Amino acid sequence: MDTKLVGGILLIVGTAIGGGMLALPIATSQVGFFDSSLLLFACWLVMTLSAFLILEVNLWLPSNSNMISMAKATLGTTGQIIAWLSYLLLLYSLVSAYIAGGSDFLRNLLSIAGVNLSGRLTSVIFTLLLGYIVYLGIRSVDYVNRALMITKFGALILLIAFIMPHVTFAHLAGGQFKYLTGSITVAITSFGFATIVPSLRTYFQGDVAKLHKAILIGSLIPLVCYIFWDLAIMGVIPRDGENGLVSMLHSNRSTSEFVNALSNLLQRDTITVIARVFTSICLATSFLGVSLGLSDFLADGLQIEKKGRGNLIIYGATFLPPLLIVLFYPGAFISALSYAGIYCIVLLALLPALMAWWGRYRRNIAKGYQVFGGKPLLLIIILASLFIIGQSF
Repeated sequence: MDTKLVGGILLIVGTAIGGGMLALPIATSQVGFFDSSLLLFACWLVMTLSAFLILEVNLWLPSNSNMISMAKATLGTTGQIIAWLSYLLLLYSLVSAYIAGGSDFLRNLLSIAGVNLSGRLTSVIFTLLLGYIVYLGIRSVDYVNRALMITKFGALILLIAFIMPHVTFAHLAGGQFKYLTGSITVAITSFGFATIVPSLRTYFQGDVAKLHKAILIGSLIPLVCYIFWDLAIMGVIPRDGENGLVSMLHSNRSTSEFVNALSNLLQRDTITVIARVFTSICLATSFLGVSLGLSDFLADGLQIEKKGRGNLIIYGATFLPPLLIVLFYPGAFISALSYAGIYCIVLLALLPALMAWWGRYRRNIAKGYQVFGGKPLLLIIILASLFIIGQSF
């Protein structure tokens, strides 16, 4: 078994399946299960093809190049500015969401154990604990992520197995298509794993076959998990009502309310424990993957080597802004993921398609690996991205 390939796949899965997964049944509750499943497939297709485009463009440049270098080499100064803005807005939104969700959940767990801490203090503790793992580098993140992912998959399988007998078709049958546009941004964000592709290129030392396999398998696993997850949750927790999914959509404590709703409805201590384990690991793995991508991006953009004092500067810039956002806006989980969806489609779909177009057909710097489809595929991704961005406002 190629453990490094498995580690790469799990890094992608861990980055994708996280806080976004917890938010999915809540954010898509008004759409309903069947339409949301079609939405998830469409989002997976667009974001996976775009991830391959990021890999293609990244392979044109030296190792350790990230989105800033890629945008500058293909689109010039304008592309570089767009990459800076969209990347920072996306990743800071995501890290803020995971700190908000993770600290809310950590506070809930501690209160059950009889330890009552303020929301601000748990936000700082959550950030310091997991931020230190990211500070140690991609190898440490990989090893920790492998252990977490094994536990996460076990918890997910058990959770779905326990919940499925309680699923009712009446809960799945509802929903209105008109709410689809309000769900796209969170669905897109749930496949926002491509921020880690440049880091994986370095980790795999440019091995295209392994990178291609890691991206394909690593993106398919979340798609399957999301559909079964929506089936289980939407089939058990009612859409409407005081403790329904729509109510959670507008709550400041959606992660803890989500787990509490499952516990109250199913009345089984085993399910409650598994749900809490799964929720905490989801938030942790996404935090690790996204934070790693953000730190590598900042190192590339600021041209600071991640050693010694430079490492401290990079990680201060990685964690301090999102932590401050959460400290002053504690209800940031769902709203941050919604905003992240807009930045995600710009950075991880629209920009890669434009970079590939300019690099292939304008600047003629393309070499080696190339995504299939030519101009028609790039045009489809560009138009789909513009449509989603337009629907988000």
